[in-house]
Amino acid sequence: MLAVPSNQPLFDGQTRSAVQAVAAAFPSAAWQRASAGAGTKGPRWYDWAVQPFGPVDEHGWQLWLVVRRHRERPEEHAYYFARGPAHTPAAELIRVAGTRWAVEECLELGKGDCGLDEYEVRTWTGWHRHVTLSLWALAVVAVIRARVGKAPVRKKGVSR
Repeated sequence: MLAVPSNQPLFDGQTRSAVQAVAAAFPSAAWQRASAGAGTKGPRWYDWAVQPFGPVDEHGWQLWLVVRRHRERPEEHAYYFARGPAHTPAAELIRVAGTRWAVEECLELGKGDCGLDEYEVRTWTGWHRHVTLSLWALAVVAVIRARVGKAPVRKKGVSR
């Protein structure tokens, strides 16, 4: 899954069009309401359209254009290219597109808690070592958080 800009060209065999123009031509039946996953306020609902493009290759893989439309602001779209097995259901492609937020949250945590963005190196080797150690620290934090779960809330004045 790859997020692309609205002017990203897409070739349908003979013509080259921007993904925004391709999505504008989708029939209303192409759109379905689905959740992009759980957010801090519950499921994140959007309208989605998933359209295959081009032939299935010799490995059985397909290219798709996946478009997310905001429910309250229908002029607001996000565009993705996906490539995978031709039998992949649209719901799976939507789920994968929705994991973007989890990845961004993970990178934000890595920058804030594990120093992922605090490097001053002059060589690739130095950068690689710093990023490797920062991501290792992030993995340790993730394991600890998963094992601990939510800590019990203690009431004021109650001792154990």
